[in-house]
Amino acid sequence: MTTHACIALADRLNAGCHCESLDRVLLNRELERVSQGFNELVMVQRPHLFSSSMTFVGDEHIRQMAALIDAIEQVVAMPAYQAHVLAHAPDIAHHQPTARGVFMGYDFHVGRTGPQLIEINTNAGGGLLNALLARAQKACCKDVEALLPGDLAHATPEQMFLDMFRAEWQAGAAHVRRPKSDLSRDGFKASRRVTSADFLRNPLPGTVAIVDLAPPLQYLYPEFLLFQRLFVEAGIEAVICDPAELVFRDGALWHGTTKIDLVYNRLTDFSLAEPASAALRAAYLADAAVITPHPRAHALYADKRNLVALSDADLLASWGVDETTRRLLLDGIPHTERVSAERAADFWTRRRQLFFKPATGYGAKAAYRGDKITKRVFDEVLAGDYVAQALVPPSQRTLQVGETPVELKIDLRNYVYAAHVQLIAARLWAGQTTNFRTPGGGFAPVLAVPCPEEVR
Repeated sequence: MTTHACIALADRLNAGCHCESLDRVLLNRELERVSQGFNELVMVQRPHLFSSSMTFVGDEHIRQMAALIDAIEQVVAMPAYQAHVLAHAPDIAHHQPTARGVFMGYDFHVGRTGPQLIEINTNAGGGLLNALLARAQKACCKDVEALLPGDLAHATPEQMFLDMFRAEWQAGAAHVRRPKSDLSRDGFKASRRVTSADFLRNPLPGTVAIVDLAPPLQYLYPEFLLFQRLFVEAGIEAVICDPAELVFRDGALWHGTTKIDLVYNRLTDFSLAEPASAALRAAYLADAAVITPHPRAHALYADKRNLVALSDADLLASWGVDETTRRLLLDGIPHTERVSAERAADFWTRRRQLFFKPATGYGAKAAYRGDKITKRVFDEVLAGDYVAQALVPPSQRTLQVGETPVELKIDLRNYVYAAHVQLIAARLWAGQTTNFRTPGGGFAPVLAVPCPEEVR
């Protein structure tokens, strides 16, 4: 089988394999293990969170996504790039913690020329949910059975994710000062920084706060509960809370009477500028707790204006980016431009080939396909801070919903930490932008269609 044949087979399976691979009995068993009522929280209250089938991706496309991610990581590490993007970042992004930031999400559409990076997110949700979902798959037909990896049902990404938080704690805690009043459980002396010797005794944080606005109202709240269980089973005290429940006092971050060592930050207040984030912001700037992901990570990776730089051949060359890396970036990132009122006529003329996104947006909010945009909305885009990205239509997955075959769009999310791809999952949806409202849609496991070594 050639590389092109592998990709073609993945396309045929996406179009022609309509069977359900989700073992609902096994999934229900997994959900019931979490807590009483968790199954209803996921499957009843969020009926379109999980798709009933998997998505197929050619092995070559998976390697191409990984190569592009590695190329981006190389450029992000360059001082010239950082100076360029931090020039338009909020002041808080200039604070430099040593933690990297967990759950980087690189989102791709697979276009005619291969995978195209649509955006980067710094608090990509769904990683732990997809780990659970992957274990509840079955071989629903012979084609799938031939591809299904033997260890899929026994994979333990939970340990990989826990190790990621361990790495964040060990990278960041050396800069965390103990509060003057803290002579407590860990035996550290007051008013000093943690040392490497302390890590040998305390390789994991003692307390973690999973933070988002009104957590029970968030669509991915079930994942917060999964993370809380993961931390508790590892011997870490874990709370789920609104940022307004946190207090910065005596040089430390507190939730009630519990001092917080590490914050798993799920907020979309990326610069911690909202009043509710005041305690988090103070703790972050004082290095009083490890905050992950954090404002600097968002500024370096997730601001949509960064894609303008990463798809600018001349700018990349001026920074000394080598030709091979430049080619990977230019081939894998749709050309992206800053929108300006001065070029309104040009953007309006080309709108059908463009996708408009707010520079600091997330979750497809206030994002518009140019071929669907009205003049009124276009005027709002001109008045805002937007980028225009070359439109890359997503690939499609055909599934049976009831008695009717439906075509759903595919978005591929690479969950990344320290330039390493931990997990790839798909989101299936219908409509203008990604959503969890589509019958038959939701998160779906990705199954790689392999190619022989000799044709790679």
